[in-house]
Amino acid sequence: MLSETQVEHYRSQGYVIPDYRVPDDLLAQIRSHHADLLKAHPEFNDYCPALLAFDTWFVGVAREPALLDMVGQLIGEDIALWNSSFFAKPAKTGKRTPWHQDGEYWPIRPLATCSVWIAVDASTPANGALRVLPGSHRSGALEEHRHNADAGLSLPLEMVQVDEDRAVDLVLEPGQISMHDVFLAHASEPNHSDNPRRGMTLRYMPTSSIYRRDLAREGNGVLAMKERTLYLMRGIDVCGKNDFLLRS
Repeated sequence: MLSETQVEHYRSQGYVIPDYRVPDDLLAQIRSHHADLLKAHPEFNDYCPALLAFDTWFVGVAREPALLDMVGQLIGEDIALWNSSFFAKPAKTGKRTPWHQDGEYWPIRPLATCSVWIAVDASTPANGALRVLPGSHRSGALEEHRHNADAGLSLPLEMVQVDEDRAVDLVLEPGQISMHDVFLAHASEPNHSDNPRRGMTLRYMPTSSIYRRDLAREGNGVLAMKERTLYLMRGIDVCGKNDFLLRS
C-alpha cells in the first residue's frame, strides 16, 4: 500500500514511485510474453499501443492485488482497465516520446486515469527514462498540443509550451513502478545507449467516468480507441454506462 506521504505526493506532484516491486517471476513472464509478441509482430519493436488486443495474458498483470490496492487509494475502489501498452525503446534505436498529456488522446469523460508504468528493464536518463513535470496536472486541464509527424517520435501529439527546466527523470530499477495522473505532462528521450528500456503501462480509470467510444480518435492501423476492451477490475460500474465487452 502507499503511505499517506506517497498518496499526498501523487496528489500534489501528479506522480509517485511506490515501494512495491513486481515479483521476479512475474517480471520474467512479462519479458517472455513481450518477446513472443515481437516474434509474431516485429512492427511493435519500439511501441505497441494496444497490448491486450494481441495477448490477453497481460490482463492478469493488471489484476495483481497489490497494484489494484494502490490504484484504489488514488482513484477509488471501483476500477476499470481500459488499455495496456508497451514502450520498448530498443538499444540504440528507441524513439523519443514528445511532451504530452495522456488525456489529449483519450475518450474518457470526465477525464480520469491512473497510469501504472512498470520498469521491465532499468530506466535511466541514458536509455530514455520517463520524464515528468511535477505539479503540471494541478489545473485539471489539457494544454495546447500540436501534431508532429516526425518519424523519430513514438507518439504524434506534442505540447506547444513546456518548461523543461522543471523536468524530473523517473529513474527505476527493474521491477519498480511509477504511477501518474492523466493530466501530468511527461516525455522521454530517445535511447542511444547499449541497453534496452522496456516499460509496460496499465491504464486504470474510475468507473464513475465513461469510456466514450463515440469520441474516440480514428485508429492508426493497430486498433482504434473505439475498439478497446474494458475490463472491470474491482467494484461496480458506478456510472452504469460503460460496456465491459470482451473484444478479440
